[in-house]
Amino acid sequence: MTFRRGLFLAATALILGACGNKQESGTGQQQSSATAQSAPNPVDMATAANITGTVKFSGTAPKAQKIAMDADAYCKTQHTTPVMTEDVVVNPNGTLKFVYVYVKSGLGDKKFPAPTDPVVFDQKGCMYSPHVVAVQVGQPLMIRNSDGVLHNIDVRPASNQPFNIGQPVQGMETKKSFATPEVMIPVKCDVHPWMHGWIGVQDHPFASVTDETGAFSLKNLPPGTYVIEAWHEKYGTSTQTVTVGAKESKAIEFTFKGA
Repeated sequence: MTFRRGLFLAATALILGACGNKQESGTGQQQSSATAQSAPNPVDMATAANITGTVKFSGTAPKAQKIAMDADAYCKTQHTTPVMTEDVVVNPNGTLKFVYVYVKSGLGDKKFPAPTDPVVFDQKGCMYSPHVVAVQVGQPLMIRNSDGVLHNIDVRPASNQPFNIGQPVQGMETKKSFATPEVMIPVKCDVHPWMHGWIGVQDHPFASVTDETGAFSLKNLPPGTYVIEAWHEKYGTSTQTVTVGAKESKAIEFTFKGA
């Protein structure tokens, strides 16, 4: 009995170690986070500018596919209407949702403090909510499981440290952060193969994800000339060069074409 009890305790410790909610940050991540958080904001708010806009869609929208959740009874019972894929979401006003828009270049060597408020990346109804998130280098990413079922979060960046964590308990939260900019980082759940999402990371706060009206906003920019890039997981990228003066607000549009 003593031997079996020892095996049980050892196995339990391994599971808790794999599925715990401790933040696993490498030395590079910690150093980058500390540098970003200690940097003063280089923007003079008296002259700050804004770039806003929309991402439009033209052509024939691909038909959204129904997600079959029959393999997991819990997931299936969380929805009273069909759940559709989110790789292409065309809004009723002819715009695209879940487009990541950010300042690609033009900020020079300016350093920006990392926000301390976390970006929440939830697992709700066996879907990632939201499908695409924007986070700054050094900013906490709060990964939450709002479901009463096991999820694992498999994050495989090309430039940052990968991680794969389990969240077996409803309400469980895990904080992570990223050390370097990356567009984009794929996320998936190995338990529920239809679950996938994206994380965009910048070393500045000028990134946005389009909403249900196709709108985005890049606020409080230093006056200057910028390359703005819009990224979509199916249609690729599109860029524009935009110049904004002191206190100026400028609206721009991107258009992605379907078939």
